[in-house]
Amino acid sequence: MWRPYFLLAVFTGCVDLVAGFSNGKVSAACGDMVPQHGHDPSPDPPPYSITVDKPTFRPGENITVSLQVSSTDSMYFRGFLIEARDAGNLDSPDLGVFILTDPNESRLLQCDSQGKIYMIWRCCFMPCLNMCVIYCCSVTVVHEYKVYWVKIAGPVVSLRGATAAPHTVVPVQTTIPTALSTPFSSAGCGHNKSCLRDPVGCQPESDPHCFFLSFSNDEAGSSVMFELSGPAQGYISFALSLDKWMGNDVVYLCVNNGGRVTINAAIVSGRTPPELATEDALWGQAWTLADGIIQCRFHRNIVLHERFNLNQSYFLFLAHGRSHQGLIHRHDRQPLISTDQKVITGRPEDLSGSRSPLLIKFHGALMLAAWMWTVSTAIFIARHFKHHWPDVTLLGQRLWFQLHRTMMVLAVVLTSVAFMLPFIYRGGWSKHAGSHPYIGCVVMALSVIQPIMAMLRPVPESPRRIIFNWLHFGAGTAGQILAVACVFLGSTQQALLLPSPWSTAVLTAWLLWIMLADLLILIHSWSFRCRGSKGH
Repeated sequence: MWRPYFLLAVFTGCVDLVAGFSNGKVSAACGDMVPQHGHDPSPDPPPYSITVDKPTFRPGENITVSLQVSSTDSMYFRGFLIEARDAGNLDSPDLGVFILTDPNESRLLQCDSQGKIYMIWRCCFMPCLNMCVIYCCSVTVVHEYKVYWVKIAGPVVSLRGATAAPHTVVPVQTTIPTALSTPFSSAGCGHNKSCLRDPVGCQPESDPHCFFLSFSNDEAGSSVMFELSGPAQGYISFALSLDKWMGNDVVYLCVNNGGRVTINAAIVSGRTPPELATEDALWGQAWTLADGIIQCRFHRNIVLHERFNLNQSYFLFLAHGRSHQGLIHRHDRQPLISTDQKVITGRPEDLSGSRSPLLIKFHGALMLAAWMWTVSTAIFIARHFKHHWPDVTLLGQRLWFQLHRTMMVLAVVLTSVAFMLPFIYRGGWSKHAGSHPYIGCVVMALSVIQPIMAMLRPVPESPRRIIFNWLHFGAGTAGQILAVACVFLGSTQQALLLPSPWSTAVLTAWLLWIMLADLLILIHSWSFRCRGSKGH
């Protein structure tokens, strides 16, 4: 009986809060008529037309409005938003009311494909007669989620007997990116603009492997121009962060979307995909896409959000990765992170950065020292010098045992310190490191068990001593094998950023050298004992 309640409690804990619009009434789009899709409107001419059944009207009279596909191809639309406004001022509040002829077909952002829709518009009554003299219809039409047109101008109708204004419509201001005329240049880095580059000092105009970010203030001191460039199949991006860990940061994305580059701002709340910002905060956008290199430029006002005021200092993250149909995947490499925080509107600097965090470097160095040197040396001494130094003592104990114990204690200390560093850096468990952290936890456990067993070992004359010897040997051997596997897995981690394949080759050579030295000494000891037995 308890199982259904247990499953219900588990599934309830997995519930997340979302905002849905099952009835299609996305009220947030009513002001600027831009659907909340996080993509730019299509720059192509709209394949739709709006018609009315009469050019003039009387107060309270109905006008039938028709929205239909005007092209001859198999176009359709999945959603629409239509409003009536003053033709002389398209920013004015909407006028009149719409009456849907068929609520099943005319619901806002209807999911079914459509090619034609009818609705009825009724002007307001006598109290607002002066506002209804000129009427212009504007419509936003969604063909697909990322393909839509905003504020398509419709016909103008007027009140009978009133003098109509000229049939002109104020052009809609868009942020459609334009093409870059020339590639970005590193000239001026540190003098009139700040730059972050990888490799250090690379030049985006000539180096196809250069990742480049620059920013500079405009002459009016009200906005900042950003330039971003790098080789990527899907997208390049940079983030502004208050620390060296992703979370609660603002991200700017330049995404290859079918041969075009879309430029967007987004928010990252943690190690989750970015959520595209709804406001149109970027302007002066331009881009180019050639030879696998994405370059994009945009402007952003200095004061936009209290949280991301560009007069403040931030760490800069530079990342790239793959995308599919405009949707981005997790970055392929560890992001390049600026060494220090930088005031975006501050004096120009040539910034430095690293893709490998310092704590992770220390983690790798300490683990390497513990298991590829300290533990190997301690085992080497116990195995080969125990019988060669039977009477040599140090501080009341045999020399081989003192050296073995000292080296193993040092290995446990180094392993414990190294084990904590990734948790300090990550702030918890890493879900993207594969089997490396799981094997590392087993190694850490065996490292702690070994000295505990050594302190509780029976005296040499005890019959239980043989059990201790086998347990000590088995746990030590298992720990060493798992540690070697963990070291090799760790060398491929993004955060460590070791050169490949050279890092694996060096580790393999070191491992082979230890095994070969151990084998040679075993052969030498065996031959020495054989000669000794023959002499007797």
